[in-house]
Amino acid sequence: MVPKEILKKVRQIEISTRGLVNDVFSGEYHSVFKGRGMEFAEVREYQIGDDIRTIDWNVTARMGHPYVKVFEEERELTVMLLVDASGTEEFGALGPFKVDIAAEICALLALSAIKNNDKVGLIIFTDRIEKFVPPKKGKSHVLRVIREVLYHEPEGRGTDPRAALEYLGRVTRRRAVVFFLSDFLGEPYENPEFRKALKIANRRHDLVAFSLTDPREVDLPNVGLVELEDLETGETVLVDTTDELFRREFGEVASQAVEERNRMFRTLGVDHVALRTDQSYVQPLVRFFRMRAKRLR
Repeated sequence: MVPKEILKKVRQIEISTRGLVNDVFSGEYHSVFKGRGMEFAEVREYQIGDDIRTIDWNVTARMGHPYVKVFEEERELTVMLLVDASGTEEFGALGPFKVDIAAEICALLALSAIKNNDKVGLIIFTDRIEKFVPPKKGKSHVLRVIREVLYHEPEGRGTDPRAALEYLGRVTRRRAVVFFLSDFLGEPYENPEFRKALKIANRRHDLVAFSLTDPREVDLPNVGLVELEDLETGETVLVDTTDELFRREFGEVASQAVEERNRMFRTLGVDHVALRTDQSYVQPLVRFFRMRAKRLR
């Protein structure tokens, strides 16, 4: 039995994102994510100007005059949400936790997908595969997906994105639209094996990465002695944030990691949307959709 407070939170997210879906993202989503190709629709009599390669010779022979095959775009897509639920996603110093923002973005994308009659599936991972929800259609299914992203209690604390991408390849044989949500920071994301797996997944699927960054991960304030905890390993360290040199070096290392992450996406040709927990995700998503639509024209 799902607790009432969980259902209430899911409903709040559904209501808050519904307006964005209807007013902003539904049309944009439809224009930039296409179906698997062309499928046969019907046959009709040949008309002047028709491509002779589309003539259906069997029907033509039966009817005694030319008929052609008519094809239309196969719109139905499979959308997979690949969500990092490792310890660092439970962080939010100046705004909501990353996992809460991830749930809202998943809701926005999933509701846009079902509005276009697409299937939506979910993979939640840490250093293991935590949850797999097979792709289905329908609003009740999407609400379940949102609930899982918000309230799944992960068993693992670390992260293994390479294994997650390999699992995606096993459960999603046909080409899909894959939205990958994580901070994409840390040693597992710097591993060459992960980057190889990301390159393969991007070639097989239409992959879009959403990176979630909290400003305190790249800029420490001057607040005296602070105990910092690694949310994946549980290790703690006491630091003196009054030390200007320490704060500057911390910022430089963090900024280099972010730039390396961004360079990785550019090098591999992966579409990337950079988001911050202290800023609205709406405008970055709008810019992404418009940029992609312009690129496809």
